[in-house]
Amino acid sequence: MFHWYASSIALCLVGSVVASPFPTLSPRDETLADCLSSSNVPVSNSSSSDFAQLSEPYNLRLAYVPVVIVLPTTPQHVSDAVVCAAASDVKVQAKSGGHSYASFSSGGENGAMMIDLENFQDISVDDSGVATVGAGVRLGNLALGIYNSAQRALPHGTCPGVGVGGHFTHGGYGYDSRLWGLALDTIVALDVVLANGSFIQATSTTYPDIFYALRGAAESFGVVTHFYLQTQPAPSSLVYWHYGFPNMYASSETMTSTILHWQDFALNSTVVDQNIGFGVHIDGSDFSISGIYFGSIDDFNNLIVPELLRSIPAPNYEQVQDVDWITALEYQATGGSASTLSEPLTGYNAHDDFFAKSLVTPESDPLTSDALTSYFDYIIANGVGAPNPWFSIINLYGGAGSAINTQDPSSSAYADRSSLWVFQHYAYTGNSGAAFPSAIQPFVTGLNDAIPNAQPQTTFTAYLNYVDPSYTAAEAHSLYYGDAVYARLLALKQVYDPGMVFWNPQAIGA
Repeated sequence: MFHWYASSIALCLVGSVVASPFPTLSPRDETLADCLSSSNVPVSNSSSSDFAQLSEPYNLRLAYVPVVIVLPTTPQHVSDAVVCAAASDVKVQAKSGGHSYASFSSGGENGAMMIDLENFQDISVDDSGVATVGAGVRLGNLALGIYNSAQRALPHGTCPGVGVGGHFTHGGYGYDSRLWGLALDTIVALDVVLANGSFIQATSTTYPDIFYALRGAAESFGVVTHFYLQTQPAPSSLVYWHYGFPNMYASSETMTSTILHWQDFALNSTVVDQNIGFGVHIDGSDFSISGIYFGSIDDFNNLIVPELLRSIPAPNYEQVQDVDWITALEYQATGGSASTLSEPLTGYNAHDDFFAKSLVTPESDPLTSDALTSYFDYIIANGVGAPNPWFSIINLYGGAGSAINTQDPSSSAYADRSSLWVFQHYAYTGNSGAAFPSAIQPFVTGLNDAIPNAQPQTTFTAYLNYVDPSYTAAEAHSLYYGDAVYARLLALKQVYDPGMVFWNPQAIGA
């Protein structure tokens, strides 16, 4: 199934932006260039015709310029590049799909080495259902690849253009995660280049400390070139469902009582089990809930719908369909319409210009009426008719039967194993090309703070895959990992990367 090596060594918007000025080479950079050239490592640098396109980040607001972009086609190229970077005191970050909200795949500051894994596009599934997946594969192509070759499925997010690298190593939520766990939970092995250039395969029994650290903090410990993922048989059919509700923003009381009802619903094990997953979408105009149900449409309509819609305003939009697996993924990506999951293998050009924050709520201390009233009062006062588009997505992670929360918390460096809801708060410009509006960040920060400010007795955290560059390193470490997990990661960092080769502004040890 596996092999082992050792050697010396949310919505996807498209736009464009003027590239940042390219840095001139320093003597250190010339040494790095010589090292890479002597090892025949493929690169793009500031004089290359493809450098502007390759260096353009997903979040155009944070356009950092790498000193060099490595374009490996083999793990040996990755190994040689890491060794060269370490010798030249250049920090390294890998780019899988490049969707880091903080542009950490570009280094998080100017002058890093970006290792672009775009050439690692292979997908195969063995007889035991384990998929071997190159680290440059995007989620849509992954879903199609394992389904078309073996009728298999994996839990993961809904945006087809997101790369597997950061998504799988920092959680990776989909509506199917309450049944199958997070994307991270499907990892059974990883091929990775470490800070000293060694190329190993990490599993729960071989290099278990690295296996632990990569599943939650990969960017601080190495460059993963291949993932080994335990897939599931794709269901022949399931239910996609979506309800919209009118006139909700007239009253914070109405919105509060609706979310409290859905919270009670999610915690009610007599109705809800692991076979349902859903999220709520709000944006100052739309107020809707959508999800999937692993079961028959009759069971959904007879067992789920009466309790889901009990005692709340009647929906004015309803979509309930029995669909196949690929159609369900397409609908999740678009909000209920046909689309394609296929993404280009090269020349990917989706971008946005945005600021986002997240809020993770614990299952042991559910949202209160006061907290939700504060939240919706803020939205009515500041979000309805806001000058820039925004949205909030409130995804159910916990609740009755959730496979996310049944995992052993000590098995990986992903810390949120007792969450109920995860909020994503996101405001953007629509790629107007103008300067990023100064009002967006305080608006999103106020939106994110409205609940914890009104529920101070609760410890809220944040979600790794919605990384927030406004946090200090210490704040990020506390919110994403907590003290115990971070302490373990820091100890491992001092063993496996004492020179801080793998670094970004919120990396372990930063």
